Amino acid sequence: MAEEDDATVRVLQSLRGKICEAKNLGPLSGPNRQRDLCTFCTISLDQEEVFRTKVFDKSVSPFYGEDFYFEIPRPFQCLSFYVYAKSVFQRDLPVGKVSIRKDDLAKYSGKEHWCSLHPVDPNSEVQGKVHLEMRLNEVITENGSVGQHLVVRIIECQGLPLISGQNCDPYATVSLVGPARSDQKKTKVKKKTSDPHFEETFFFEVTRTSSYSKKSHFQVEEEDIEKLEIKVDLWNNENLAQDVFLGETRVHVKILRSDHIHKAWYLLQPKGNGSKSKSDDLGSLRLKLTYIEDTVLPSAFYTPLCNLLLKSPDVKPISASAAHILGDICRERYEAVLPTVRLLLHHNRFVPFVSAVAALELENTQEANTIFRGNSLATRCIDDMMKIVGKNYLAVTLKPVIDEICESNKTCEIDPVKLKEGDNVVVNKENLQGYVQKVFSSITQSSSSCPPLMCDVFRSLRNLACKRFSADPHVQYSAVSSFVFLRFFAVAVLSPHSFQLRSHHPDPEISRTLTLISKTIQTLGSWGSLSKKMSSFKETYMYDFFKSFQEDKCIEKFLDEISTNVSKESSVLEDAVVLKEGEVQKRAQGRKRLGKKTFKKRWLRLTNRELSYHKHKGKEALCIINVKNIQAVEKLDESAFNRKNMFQVVHCEKLLYMQAGNCVEAGEWLEVLGPVSRCNEGRFSSFHPSNYSGGFWQCCRSPSSSAPGCKPCTTTVLANLQLDIDCDRETERIFSLLSANDAKLQNMEDACASMAVYQGPQREQEDYSKFTIQEPKETFQTLKQLRNIMEELQRQHNIRSDTAAQYGSMDNPIIGKTS
Repeated sequence: MAEEDDATVRVLQSLRGKICEAKNLGPLSGPNRQRDLCTFCTISLDQEEVFRTKVFDKSVSPFYGEDFYFEIPRPFQCLSFYVYAKSVFQRDLPVGKVSIRKDDLAKYSGKEHWCSLHPVDPNSEVQGKVHLEMRLNEVITENGSVGQHLVVRIIECQGLPLISGQNCDPYATVSLVGPARSDQKKTKVKKKTSDPHFEETFFFEVTRTSSYSKKSHFQVEEEDIEKLEIKVDLWNNENLAQDVFLGETRVHVKILRSDHIHKAWYLLQPKGNGSKSKSDDLGSLRLKLTYIEDTVLPSAFYTPLCNLLLKSPDVKPISASAAHILGDICRERYEAVLPTVRLLLHHNRFVPFVSAVAALELENTQEANTIFRGNSLATRCIDDMMKIVGKNYLAVTLKPVIDEICESNKTCEIDPVKLKEGDNVVVNKENLQGYVQKVFSSITQSSSSCPPLMCDVFRSLRNLACKRFSADPHVQYSAVSSFVFLRFFAVAVLSPHSFQLRSHHPDPEISRTLTLISKTIQTLGSWGSLSKKMSSFKETYMYDFFKSFQEDKCIEKFLDEISTNVSKESSVLEDAVVLKEGEVQKRAQGRKRLGKKTFKKRWLRLTNRELSYHKHKGKEALCIINVKNIQAVEKLDESAFNRKNMFQVVHCEKLLYMQAGNCVEAGEWLEVLGPVSRCNEGRFSSFHPSNYSGGFWQCCRSPSSSAPGCKPCTTTVLANLQLDIDCDRETERIFSLLSANDAKLQNMEDACASMAVYQGPQREQEDYSKFTIQEPKETFQTLKQLRNIMEELQRQHNIRSDTAAQYGSMDNPIIGKTS
């Protein structure tokens, strides 16, 4: 049973952060090259690029300001940030890089760091690992003396890099090297694979002290034997061009003194004689990183903690619940609420919980005009819920007009201090008013697209606010507008990149326009439903807006519609909104024509209505698939076509096989395609993870091309959420947060004990003000339950930590020696 449990342990990784800015970039060759430097940054997992910023024009100290977040779907050794100089007529030139080994990421996590750029040396760009076996065999030479043969078996490699986006053609050279010798042998080339299985054995003659003879084939001095080592180099076979170095490792022969047969995995290392040029003159890069690695246990171990958290909405008072306690002790960490929100959403327990914490907040709110304006547990929960549930709602409502603003790039500056020479403030004001009108109209006409769950929360907030401030007729609107306008739409307009409405942060001028629009939306949203004097507006241009919207009561109507009891269906056909697009390699299944079925570059485009692919971006669609006809979207095994990062779209006509540019991009396509099609009628319950060729499916060997799939499809979820939530991982995150705040839990427990038991001399008030303790006995009981659950989970983690992968195993390879 223990072996079974261990088999289901998962290690999941994610990376969040920001490429902030660079300074003093250079030098690069060429006259005036620094002055005209146009640069961009990339992020690579080992040698696989997974993120790229936009190009920053002509600056040696560019401000990139690019946020990034992605799940890391595979093991990696090194996280690297590259700065490139953009070139029109030749390949982009590397300026420098920052490389951080995975084991060192914890040192950088959660803080900003200025990191010096280092040279980019092709011989240092390596990834992957190699599996070796070495042993010594005794042999009798021709003159009768006893000698030694070193037997080296190169078994396999894993994780070699892609070359130009494709699997490489690797081979290995195996050398026995020392001060007086260098013997080299070579494996066969393996075609189109990043995980080659060589299974080749090589023999090298070695003379030891006990068998040393003048007649030996190799004249090796006694002291030189200690310096013998095996060197393994991996190369990509380029046929007509020069072969590409993929990495090396070196192993001392003397290791066999204590280990007659040595078998281990080794990480590939850079070439030992790579360039060592100075790095202090290449500039530096300011980065902010948060790397998270979760070791997720089997589901059964999380059941007690999960059940305790899900019981939170029923606990009276709510402040004594496990979910509220977690939010209380982690109140300074905004991301701490997210796993709880996701867990409650998945189990349909979010609305009762957030209603209870909102009611508690309203009890302590004295003024109606300050309702839900702070950074409380209730507001943080609703913020996270809206970002999760409202992603498609934002895309449908805002993306078309945000795209228009970013692409038309009209000047909208109205601040006299910030006006540039030649700007016309009257024209700018008209531009801004036009944009605001479009954005606000899109919002106030979008009620039919508002997700039912958001409507349920808004309805609850509205009712709670009316009860708390019954004398104020406008509080029912401000309770809702403080979220939907101030914390949802206005924030998305201000930072469209953070809400996946744009692929990159906009240029400074467009950012300024979006800031002005966002400020206007906030003001109209928070004041439009209230009877305030017109003179209260700071920006005079908003006067006309307010008057217009107040007259037709469109704001009140919108807020009424998104906070009523009745679920609404859209009465009009939504415009098509692009959810994702990008270049892929495409291959169709079952095409009837002569010749090899090759992969071709295509521009893949997904809207909320259809999936299409095009020869190039902007060209007419070659194929259009209604998203309602998609029957499955799943990963494809690498073995199907000897290609990584592949996924398949199953629909009524034929299978579409796609290859994304990298592992993160593949995950993003699956993430966005899944929700738009997961609730379709006629979805398949199973799929084939490989392809049909040679008369049968390569995965299950079924001869029928129409045979049902051999692997279950990704589980379907609630139609109104359309989310993929890994509950075990979210519960592990919560356990990690609780463990990291163990001292605060203990302080809270001590405070409860003091308040409930002693009822006499108590601690100073500040000892209690950090926590919300309404019922100390009830809170104490929850804390004790949490403590017991945490101890058991920690014990299970310790068991697996004690049996961690042995050094030299596939999961814990040896960091090989380099010259």
